[in-house]
Amino acid sequence: MATNKNQHFVPRCYLRPFTVDGKNTAINLFNIDRERFIPNAPVKNQCSRDYFYGQDDQLEQAIQALEGAYATTSKEVLANIGQEPTDEQKDILRMFWLFQYLRTEAAAKRSLDSSSAMIDSVEAAHLGYKMELKEAVRIAMKIFATAMHKVHDLKVCLIHNKSKTPFITSDDPAILTNRWYLLNPQRAGLSFGFERAGTLALLPLSPEVYFAAYDGDVYSLPLKNGWLKTKSDSDVDSLNQHQYLNCRANIFIKALEHSQRISEGFKQVVDRRIPCRHLITHAVFDKEIDGHKRFVVVDAETAKKHEESIIHTQSVHPQPKSWPMFLGWRNGGTVYTNGTGVGYVRKAIADGHHSGPMFYKEKTFNR
Repeated sequence: MATNKNQHFVPRCYLRPFTVDGKNTAINLFNIDRERFIPNAPVKNQCSRDYFYGQDDQLEQAIQALEGAYATTSKEVLANIGQEPTDEQKDILRMFWLFQYLRTEAAAKRSLDSSSAMIDSVEAAHLGYKMELKEAVRIAMKIFATAMHKVHDLKVCLIHNKSKTPFITSDDPAILTNRWYLLNPQRAGLSFGFERAGTLALLPLSPEVYFAAYDGDVYSLPLKNGWLKTKSDSDVDSLNQHQYLNCRANIFIKALEHSQRISEGFKQVVDRRIPCRHLITHAVFDKEIDGHKRFVVVDAETAKKHEESIIHTQSVHPQPKSWPMFLGWRNGGTVYTNGTGVGYVRKAIADGHHSGPMFYKEKTFNR
């Protein structure tokens, strides 16, 4: 049985650099529903639930081991700004990002909402299956265990903030986004995951340092020893937007002196927050042509009346108003596809596929 009842889905070791005086006891937060700042909120009460991961002692120990590795690595990185991170540090930061992306209450509820919508859409409640929050969390843990190697190919960048605006964090801080998918009209309407070409994995480490892992075949960043420096408030605002768009309830800031800028930043993008992060499409059998079945898209109620139908679900991602100026496009950038619904993936992912149609290389658009 797990020894800790109160289990954090955003660990205190991660929040420490954002806490008041770095003491990890109190933190200043901005609640987005009330649009109100709450100073000196107890850290121990933030981002936690009783037995959030269940009562599996081995799972708890594994989580503690990863958090411990992250705590050591982040402390080293923050104490040596500008020093090139080691391969081991890069690996730990990438793994922690993926784990944090999958583990939060918000991530579990997005999975839960999608599952519930699928069940409701086919009136399958009578089958006696309804996913619970803890089951969604356990599934996320299994995904992490089988997928951690799928982000190893992402290049790592550490961003040193020299502007007057601090990096902020939230109750769902690990961001998966994809500028290439979001801005390329050919990708319009398609979703993406962390295997896709153009992946951007983002995580603020402190008010002064930001972690970004990216597809080096699509993007180009002006790195020196794995770092880049920005004095631009607009660059920092562009990165902070992802916290406004992704958080579930609370934004965390270190110093209340920045509260007005944070409040204004949230108001500028609040209309871009997506209340429902999944889209379900229904299609029913129409006719058969040359041995192939043709389906047509219909609404959910119409689909329920047909014996042969298909359901497609996809994640929906918020799009920021702007991107940092240092995030450039790689000249002659490349992506990989096999012409199926798998979409466009990175070379390492394509090389790992050993079944289905062969992948081939395509050039990215040039900007």
